[in-house]
Amino acid sequence: MKIAFYGSSLLSAYWNGAATYYRGILKELGGRGHDITFYEPDAFERQQHRDIDPPAYARSVVYDATPDACARVLGNAADADIVVKASGVGVFDDELAEGVLDHARRDALKVYWDVDAAATLEELRAAPDHPLRRRLGEFDLVLTYGGGPPVVSAYEEMGARRCIPIYNALDPATHHPVPHEPRFAADLGFLANRLPDREARVEEFFLRAAALSPEKSFLLGGNGWAGKGLPDNVRPVGHVGTGDHNAFNCSPLAVLNVARDSMANVGFSPATRVFEAAGAAACLITDEWEGIEQFLEPGQEVLVARDGQDVAEQLAALTPQRARSIGEAALARVTAEHTYAHRGVEADRVLREAVTAKRELALA
Repeated sequence: MKIAFYGSSLLSAYWNGAATYYRGILKELGGRGHDITFYEPDAFERQQHRDIDPPAYARSVVYDATPDACARVLGNAADADIVVKASGVGVFDDELAEGVLDHARRDALKVYWDVDAAATLEELRAAPDHPLRRRLGEFDLVLTYGGGPPVVSAYEEMGARRCIPIYNALDPATHHPVPHEPRFAADLGFLANRLPDREARVEEFFLRAAALSPEKSFLLGGNGWAGKGLPDNVRPVGHVGTGDHNAFNCSPLAVLNVARDSMANVGFSPATRVFEAAGAAACLITDEWEGIEQFLEPGQEVLVARDGQDVAEQLAALTPQRARSIGEAALARVTAEHTYAHRGVEADRVLREAVTAKRELALA
């Protein structure tokens, strides 16, 4: 089937945490025979920081971040069997959401694919007249990359016909163990862009842990941290491209995941970093959130911390042997249960069943 997918960026992970999710899911869908075109705006300097070439599994269309260019690419929605509007494009999100509904063929499957469901739901609750909330029921299907039962219930209460999580996962071809690199050596590494709804939790789980552990070394990667006051034992390295993610995950003794406020509150929302770290056989310490055991077993495949004090204590007790054991167990778990090959089977089934059901309903 022909899929028109309107998202933030397939070609660049710069200020675009959903990139590896898009790539993993769409590569699998492309391998199952779908003809995919991905439409992304030239915005936020992403095109100047591409980290992959246009892939074989999807046609890439980059359009100017202008109203006229947005309108032109929306006109192409009429050619597709499945039309997808992803959340968080960053420019013209309302116009894109309404545009895919207005331009898609009547018999096409219309999908809202939310890559940050907790944040989207907060926005919709605060604005009853939000364009997406007003027209949510016109989408045949809402897919999310996390959130579990709380997100499914919330979306359906707001009028979604059906909501199904398709979780983040591992692509073993891109995220895997590599040799240690001295430039990323540390006791604890943390990789994330600086965002307002994550910063307080970063201060607690990472910076406070560093302040409590002056004898340990900490590594901070990601955009936006320039100018942030950091303890002396925290070394910032700025943007870390996807080509260096494996080395970043494999070189410290352990790596940290810190969920954003909304994701932590909802639970069942493992970030892409969780699977990337596990795929590299890294020893992962994550902040506590409901549903973690659905993906990794606490104490055996991941370490779970309630606050910065927990992080500091876990790091103090962590030996290279235990870190290796946890990382290897995490790799085995995600390889067996949580790869994009697993998610691709699920997404393909969901989409094909939804298309079939819509066509049968139209003929009834």
